[in-house]
Amino acid sequence: MDTEVELAFDEHDLLPAIAQDTATGEVLMLAYVTPEAVARTRETGLAHYYSRSREELWQKGGSSGHTQAIEEIRVDCDGDTLLYVVEQTGGACHTGYESCFYRTLDGEVVGERVFDPDDVYE
Repeated sequence: MDTEVELAFDEHDLLPAIAQDTATGEVLMLAYVTPEAVARTRETGLAHYYSRSREELWQKGGSSGHTQAIEEIRVDCDGDTLLYVVEQTGGACHTGYESCFYRTLDGEVVGERVFDPDDVYE
């Protein structure tokens, strides 16, 4: 019998959420979610996150058009991290790369730039 999993939000009501491309399995990004962001994601089928710097809820692709359609939401064994399995439209990274993890620790660029951020974020 399946039952809804209780999520273990931290003291700021946040959980990390990892976005993974459904087609390639590539990790696209990590952001944070609140209970409201999770609810909006489930309601709309599009990824919603919480910006800690702006202190506001945001929909991925709201300004760029580079949305994440939710295929599945998974939760880890402790209930303190989510995995959004998504169909990514455009790039996931605001710097124009397909993934936020586009470079190695040594600074080598290993990812693909898929859009020019100057054209998208004016």
